[in-house]
Amino acid sequence: MTSPAPSGPVGADTVEAVVRSQLSKALGGKRGMLEAAVPTIAFTVTFLTTDSLRNALVLSVSTALVLLVIRLVQRSTVQFVVNSLIGIAIGALFAYRSLQGGGDADDSALAYFLPGIVYNAGYAVVLLFSVVVGWPVVGFMVGSVAGDPTAWHDDRQVVRLCRNLTLMLVLPCVIRVAVQLPLYLAGQAADDAGRMIAALGVSKIVMGWPLQVAALLGMVWLLARNHTPVAEAAEGSGPVLLRGEE
Repeated sequence: MTSPAPSGPVGADTVEAVVRSQLSKALGGKRGMLEAAVPTIAFTVTFLTTDSLRNALVLSVSTALVLLVIRLVQRSTVQFVVNSLIGIAIGALFAYRSLQGGGDADDSALAYFLPGIVYNAGYAVVLLFSVVVGWPVVGFMVGSVAGDPTAWHDDRQVVRLCRNLTLMLVLPCVIRVAVQLPLYLAGQAADDAGRMIAALGVSKIVMGWPLQVAALLGMVWLLARNHTPVAEAAEGSGPVLLRGEE
């Protein structure tokens, strides 16, 4: 009996094709990325024009719910809209706790952006840890498509390639934290945090999917240089990763 077909894209014969497909799924394509950006735009613009946290939250949640209804009507995946709603809910919780702690509208608006900064910092730490211990996260992604989650680790060259790919994913997170954390801290120290809130909103949008796409392009470039194919092994053993050429 032969092993089940791999879960990767049909016809994918290189690690490049596999990673490109998997990351595209993770980002949700153009529509998924748009669905992640629109509620943030709604929150930022509404808060800056009305100075009302309640109005900003109501509009951003309403926008996400409309997108969710459209997905349900079309019977397409709601994963990315739900992810957006969860992000809004967590941001709203931080904003609410800031108000309960005696913060003003600016403090609560700044708090809305804090979970994203913490998430990116934590995500970067986890990815870097996987590299440090020699089991880069991208290796598991490629290995799962190849039919064996850990076989890739037997090839030092593939491990090195996956390490570099994982570092490509770390870079956007590090850039976001490096830009947004100073803005957040400056907003907390300012008498009027409006400019910092606007900058955080813009940076969250500009450094969202555009940075992910840039990281993906960097990964494709790196993979194009290595030419590491996914090839079929002996019958019954499933696909394996072949050593790339320098």
